[in-house]
Order: sequence, then structure tokens, then C-alpha cells
Amino acid sequence: MKIAVFHNLPSGGAKRALHGNVNFLAKDHEIDVFVPSTANEDYLPLKHIVDDLNIYPVKNTLSGFLFSAIKYRPSKVSLKDLEITQKRIANDINEGDYDIVLVEQDRHTMAPFFLKYIKKPHVYYCQQPNIFRNEISRRIYKNAGLEYKNLLETLFLKFYSSKLIKTDKNNVKYSKYIVVNSNFSKKIISRIYGINSHVSYLGVNNQIFKPLEVPKENFVLSVGQCIPEKGYEFILNSLAKIDINKRPEFYIVSDQGNIHWKRYLEKLAIKLNVKLRISNLISDKKLVCLYNQAKLVVYAPYLEPFGLVPLEAMSCGTPVVGVNEGGVRESVLNGSIGVLTERDEDAFANGITELLLNSNKYQKMAEESIKVVNDFWTLNDSGKRLLNHLYRSIDVYDGTLDFHQLD
Repeated sequence: MKIAVFHNLPSGGAKRALHGNVNFLAKDHEIDVFVPSTANEDYLPLKHIVDDLNIYPVKNTLSGFLFSAIKYRPSKVSLKDLEITQKRIANDINEGDYDIVLVEQDRHTMAPFFLKYIKKPHVYYCQQPNIFRNEISRRIYKNAGLEYKNLLETLFLKFYSSKLIKTDKNNVKYSKYIVVNSNFSKKIISRIYGINSHVSYLGVNNQIFKPLEVPKENFVLSVGQCIPEKGYEFILNSLAKIDINKRPEFYIVSDQGNIHWKRYLEKLAIKLNVKLRISNLISDKKLVCLYNQAKLVVYAPYLEPFGLVPLEAMSCGTPVVGVNEGGVRESVLNGSIGVLTERDEDAFANGITELLLNSNKYQKMAEESIKVVNDFWTLNDSGKRLLNHLYRSIDVYDGTLDFHQLD
């Protein structure tokens, strides 16, 4: 097939997942990538694995110029300018001889404007809806006492957030074939959008994320953006409940984040007497080394739709202690390859302590987690699942299949 790929993703798990799936598809298919200039193509760039990469500048029109003058703007571009660029991209793809289009999310609107204009058969990979992320972040930020103090700033951000949610809901209606990353996401998408979707589980590169012969060190690891909804505050409070003589250090690896939240976590760690390290934008080689050196990977995001971090840890043979909510329940089998607790600081602390003290259970989980990843959660497994949806979407668009009747 000749496949066009569109995305406007930042760095992070979604871009890593896209990179892995495109790498798989490129082995047997011709792939051209189309992105606006706001997409992050420095992190895991696609240009080295595809036939062609097309970058479209997002130009500032008058409305964009006025938007950029707002002091408290959450992004550097206006939605109108973003839509103009994505319409251009869609029109160029429509004029091409592509069999199918793989559409990823937009870093600003989630469901991209691109969906309104693409006429080719396409699959939209919906990681999560906009409202899902914003509501959680706003509540946690406020509880930490970091809500915006300036009235004008508060009003503008509420207005802009509401606009993003409406845009997301409107854009998603234009897609006939939507895939999601978990059964949890499928239920959320159905409830928020009122539309059907199908699960296409992601996977990890087990040739990169693998066991290394390095000694374990006295720290637990979390990976992800330094933002409220990743649950780092909860982990700090949980670690503080572990006896000081047994308490491991907490290491966070972040690709991007909120500087105010980072400072808040650092102050909280000092207050709780928990040793905290935060590193930004490290190499995959260093990340894999940390996964192997960590005694545990601790995972506590709020209702994360799926999450690659537990799979990366498991692929390295490092057990996971996580909160029993969201998509992690579908990848980490509680008691078999990891420990899942309720969002309770005492329970989470006990889960960490008990696993660290039980060497036999720890070793069994480490060995079983590698086997589970190799049997189901590899990039090849993920790519095959997605490829199946790409083929079926073509039949949906030509009327051979009814999307709503698919398994």
C-alpha cells in the first residue's frame, strides 16, 4: 500500500508509539509523512524511516498575530492558522495516489482539523479526548495551591480550554474509522463522543528495551511529562510513608513539562524528606539503563488511557508498582507481573515495600514480565494489529464493511 501519515504530536509516548508503528509499516509499504511545523520531528524523527517527510509552515495570519500578542496564551499559534495549514495538508494528500491515511492526534486540539478535510480512507488513532486531560490537570493544580491568581489569565485560559474541547468534539465526528489504545479508552471515547471505536494495542521495541547486566541501585523510577496528571505528587507522598531506612530515592525522567510543577515537586520532596532527581530529555540508551538500574518502576498517572512506561519497564525485566486505574490494568497483571493498588498512599507504599523485601516474588515477576512482553506487546505485534485496521478501513470506506458491526 501507499500510506500517508499525518501528525502534530509533541515528544512523548504517543510519538514513540507512532515511530514504532511507522517503522513496522515501512518495511513493506511506501510511506509519506505530512506534518505542520508545530509537530515535534526532533524527537524520534520519522524522516529516516519513511520515503518522504513534508513539513508545512504554520503562518501567522492577522488573527494569529493578535493571538500571539496575548500574554497568557497557552501556545504560540492560533487555532485558525493551525486549521488553515492542516487543510492545505489534507488537500495535497487528497490529490495524491494514497490508498490509506493514518491520522494521529494534534498537540493542541487532540482531534485534528485535518479530519474535516481529508477525503481519502483513513484511520484516526485517538489516544484520548481533550476534556479528559484538562479536567484532571486543573483539579490537581488547584489542590496544590498553584491555580492562576490573575483574573484575566484565569478567564482567558478557561475560555481557551473550552474552545479546545469543542473543537476536539467537532473534529472527531469527521472520521469513520477510529482506533484506540485500550478497552478503557474505548469506553471513555464512547461516553464522551458517543461514537464507536476499536482497540489496537500498542507495543514496545524489545530490541531496545531489554535486560542489561547492570547492578540495581536504591531508587524507583517514573517516566513521563512533569505535569500534575502523571501522579508524581502521589508517589512522593507514598514514599514518605516508607521507613526512612528503607526508603528508596525517587527518580523522574521527563521529556517536557510545567516548570511551576517541577519546582512544586522539588519543594514537596524536601518537606517530606524524600530524595528526588528529575532529568529531562535523556537518550534512549540512558533511559534503558535507568529502567534496568531501578529497583522498581512506579506508575501512578490519573486515569492514563494506556501508557507505554509499564511495558518498557517490563521489557527490561523491572517490576511495576502502579495504581489500579486506567489502561494499566490491561497490561500489568496484578500479582503476576506487577503490583496494582488503589490510589491510597499507604497501600501504594506497602506495595513498594513488600515487593522490595520479597526477593523470590520480585525475581518471578521480573522473569514473567519479559515473557509477557515478548509474547504480545512487541512492536511487531502492535504493527500487525494496526495494519489489520488499515486494511479494514479501506473496506469500510468503499462500503464493503460496516464499521459499527466490526468486532
